[in-house]
Amino acid sequence: MFVHYRTKGFVLKKECREEADQLFTLFTKDFGKLEVLGKAIRKISSKLRANIEVFYLTEVEFIQGKNQKILTDAILIEKFKNLRENLKKLRLASQTTEVLDNLVKGQEADEKIWQLLNETFYQLNDEKVKEEKLDIIYFYFFWNLLSFLGYKPELYYCLSCQKKLKPEKLYFGKEGAICHFCKKGLKSKKELFLETSPETIKILRIILKKNLDFLLKLKIEKKDIFLLKKISQFYYLNILKQ
Repeated sequence: MFVHYRTKGFVLKKECREEADQLFTLFTKDFGKLEVLGKAIRKISSKLRANIEVFYLTEVEFIQGKNQKILTDAILIEKFKNLRENLKKLRLASQTTEVLDNLVKGQEADEKIWQLLNETFYQLNDEKVKEEKLDIIYFYFFWNLLSFLGYKPELYYCLSCQKKLKPEKLYFGKEGAICHFCKKGLKSKKELFLETSPETIKILRIILKKNLDFLLKLKIEKKDIFLLKKISQFYYLNILKQ
């Protein structure tokens, strides 16, 4: 006799399998990241197909088959309608789920990541959040996820000389920031460092204090958003290489 499991989960992605099946990747409250197979879910007659879709928050029921978890029920909790009607929000939601899927390995519940994902999706869906603030929501998710996974960068002391960082020209490497004096001495080394600003480092410090409401009230310049994008992509690619 099969044991039926129930949990809430955000649908990160789906893949078509066989003639009418779909494999769903979810991040769930009780099991962490897992894959469940929706048998014949692509058929028009399927009762489950309307309740489970990418970027949905869904309560799922599944059983453990011989080789795969099999979806047996799906109840829609939230489809994030506002998010789905905005191209930028959709792009950021896609980046959020892609990063999570790439960095979280194995099946293990994590309450911090679950709450972070909840907060991120509901904020992206909030129609009161201004368009220019949307990138900050993604950066908030990205850097706090990295922190939870053990990739928190050094933002207060130079990685090379260990001195406290001053509000002057700074550089960002694969483990955090260094001062410009130490950067001069690293010219012969192959390791890449991106030039950044004290303002950008300050924003990253605030992000990692995990107060999104306060963060969204800050006036952040476009140049700092640009630098945050460069640093985030740089840091992410370095982690993927590990």
